[in-house]
Amino acid sequence: MGDSETAPGFEDDIKPLFREKDRERMEWAFDLWSYEDVKENAESILERLQDGDMPCDGEWPEQQIEVFRTWSQGGMAP
Repeated sequence: MGDSETAPGFEDDIKPLFREKDRERMEWAFDLWSYEDVKENAESILERLQDGDMPCDGEWPEQQIEVFRTWSQGGMAP
């Protein structure tokens, strides 16, 4: 994510957080590698990450959740 002055962006910081198997398991609802899909569903994705419901094989570390939270609440840069 570069230095602390730089807000996270989807391509460099958010998309890499989602693994191929995460994408495959969620394709029925939306594409986790699509900026538009993740932006549109960011609030519900963040809720599921915070609740530990996503990804389905184990919780993300708090640091990864914080990157997603910062992105989703900070303008959701591409």
